[in-house]
Amino acid sequence: MEGLTAVQSRITEIQSRMATFSGRTPNAAWLSAASAAGLMGTGSTTATTTTTAAAGATAETAVVQAAQKYLGVPYLWGGTDPAKGLDCSGFTQRVYADLGITIPRTSSQQATAGTAVAGLADARPGDLVFFDNSSARAGIDHVGIYLGNGKMIAAPQEGDVVKVQDVGNPTVIRRVLPTSSAATGSAPTGSLSGVPYSDLFTAAAAKHGVPASLLAGVAKVESGFDPAAVSPAGAQGLMQFMPATAAGLGVRPMDPASAVDGAAKYLAQLTRQFGSTDLALAAYNAGPTAVTNAGGIPPYAETQAYVRKVTAAAAAYA
Repeated sequence: MEGLTAVQSRITEIQSRMATFSGRTPNAAWLSAASAAGLMGTGSTTATTTTTAAAGATAETAVVQAAQKYLGVPYLWGGTDPAKGLDCSGFTQRVYADLGITIPRTSSQQATAGTAVAGLADARPGDLVFFDNSSARAGIDHVGIYLGNGKMIAAPQEGDVVKVQDVGNPTVIRRVLPTSSAATGSAPTGSLSGVPYSDLFTAAAAKHGVPASLLAGVAKVESGFDPAAVSPAGAQGLMQFMPATAAGLGVRPMDPASAVDGAAKYLAQLTRQFGSTDLALAAYNAGPTAVTNAGGIPPYAETQAYVRKVTAAAAAYA
């Protein structure tokens, strides 16, 4: 993912295109929502600023402006070409691609990108907001881009178009924009620097598409980074695999390299199956069957606490 400077360098290009897309101009609904959210500048270009806060706001505005140019594009299931139509995740992927930022294709995969946002009160313009709208299966099935002030822009459903609408109550919120520390070149407050086995977490993350910070969070909560740990229930090693699970994955649980690689592979599988990081963590702790039967995070105090602890640890390392 390119840094904040690279994002800013594309703002002028985006602004030059934002007023037209297939002959369309910005509609009143979007302008009203963006203005209310404090996203519109007073001039035709984004003001230059030397402060980190202003730089972050500029990047947020760039995302919203990039999204705005697709207003009115018809919804098309599986659509990734705005000339034909876009589905919800095709729309969000396209917007971020316009800024030089790569995110996964589907909404369930996108729900693991970037870093978690605790709730709507902490959301910023440009954040991805995710929803579980289907009772047929557990997991994320819809995504939009938050505008601020309780509004989002999304490709809603068949027969509709990309438009501004109320955000409602997102199930998951993720931030994929570069952080302010990337803009200043300073080290982030949380990182894998000094974390045991950071090289293994980084390598497994690149191989399996699971954030290294999440793997570090799992190891911290599961074993306290102890590769020789054995739980009273019989879970073994750095990533605390039960013997049967380890055997099924071909993992040597007491070997840190094998354990970390196996955990990344397993979490990637669980994320694809259930559609969100939280549900994948719940399945890692309580088992996939428990998550399926509960239709979400099982009502076990241990599992619910586990998800919170790992998420908090991962956020600290992100």
